[in-house]
Amino acid sequence: MRIIPINHPLNATVRVPGSKSITNRALLIASLANGTTKLKNALFSDDSKYFAQALQMLGFDVQLNESSQEMTVTGLGGKIPSNKAELFIGNAGTAARFLSAFLTLGNGEYVLDGDARMRERPIGDLVDSLTQLGATITTIDDRPQTVKESAVSRQPSEISLPIKIIANQLRGGKTQIAGDISSQFLSALLMIAPYAKSPIEIELITELNSKPYVDMTIEVMKEFGVEVERKEYQFFNIPITSYESRITYAIESDTSAASYFFAAPAICGGTVKVENISRKSLQGDIKFLEILTQMGCVVGEKDNSLLVTCHSSLTGIDVDMRDIPDTAQTLAAVAPFADSPTRIRGIASARVKETDRVSATCTELQRLGVQVEEHEDGMTIYPCKDFQPAEIQTYNDHRMAMSFSLIGLRFDGVTIENPSCVSKTFPNYFEVLETLRVPSPTREG
Repeated sequence: MRIIPINHPLNATVRVPGSKSITNRALLIASLANGTTKLKNALFSDDSKYFAQALQMLGFDVQLNESSQEMTVTGLGGKIPSNKAELFIGNAGTAARFLSAFLTLGNGEYVLDGDARMRERPIGDLVDSLTQLGATITTIDDRPQTVKESAVSRQPSEISLPIKIIANQLRGGKTQIAGDISSQFLSALLMIAPYAKSPIEIELITELNSKPYVDMTIEVMKEFGVEVERKEYQFFNIPITSYESRITYAIESDTSAASYFFAAPAICGGTVKVENISRKSLQGDIKFLEILTQMGCVVGEKDNSLLVTCHSSLTGIDVDMRDIPDTAQTLAAVAPFADSPTRIRGIASARVKETDRVSATCTELQRLGVQVEEHEDGMTIYPCKDFQPAEIQTYNDHRMAMSFSLIGLRFDGVTIENPSCVSKTFPNYFEVLETLRVPSPTREG
């Protein structure tokens, strides 16, 4: 897909889909609650559909209405109806991690598998922590090796899908977990903990990446009636209790998806208004606005909408993005248009996402003629005046497609390979991107 540049300052209003992170947390929690909850403005994408369909295969009543962006979930008070299921979740990392923990609450045998990339993404730290709580989880390794090993006999860093969960509810007790690979491991434990046989105490044994996602998890749990006792990001205590179903639960727009439209005026100039989102968002990626402000953009808020304006030159920055790694590629697309280098730090965890996002981003920037230095935990990107035409390889990673399309709004020569990969989280991304060409009826500042 060729991206056609926009040769005028932007003056557009857009709305992005509901938050993937909140949708998947609400799906899990609503299925644990006792009663029916309607999720409004839910995200309908590959990731959320895999999760919802997995719940349906487990016997839950999950009604999906994509036209109204609603999902209706009838929870069964911590019970899992089916005692046997084989679940496939594609490359949906949240579904993989959340279901791995969720299934330990059942009674029976469950197999969880994903696509080729998901089979490469680590899940061992979560398996290790669940095993400490009494779970029985083994690998089903159909890849060539001399001896098939169980999860217990392998190093956590080596464990990935497919796995078999032999469930007899979850004993509970004390457990330790690493948080330097994915905060989703800790979030998964927190959400299922109220339904263990005994209270769960969690100790974090490493630095925690993506802290705002854990804060989000705890806040969504609170909104469904469960309070987590915590000592900063080191110790967590969860009582034996139950979630309260909600008649309706409204999901705010996805800040990771919004980041592309926050970034667009930084590249093209002008103003973009993103609806149904505020600076008080539960999602950590709202902090991406602070980065744009440091670079020279102006951010305003009006009527539950955010407006980003840029009329000046951009300044490169040195920034640690360990808490918001999903927006690092968005910044990488903005950085070549700054007047000084940009250093992105703290995103080593991005190497085990849908692709090695550090390496892939550097490779594709270089393909466009951008000077970039790759580091173990990030990259340094230099200003670029002379871009080269290129077909951008997406590595089947939705964020590669969306972020690099932004460069094409300014430079004529960007073609996106496999644009359909955006279906993972934002199926109509390119349609929304096209609306930037049409000015809003009035300019709001």
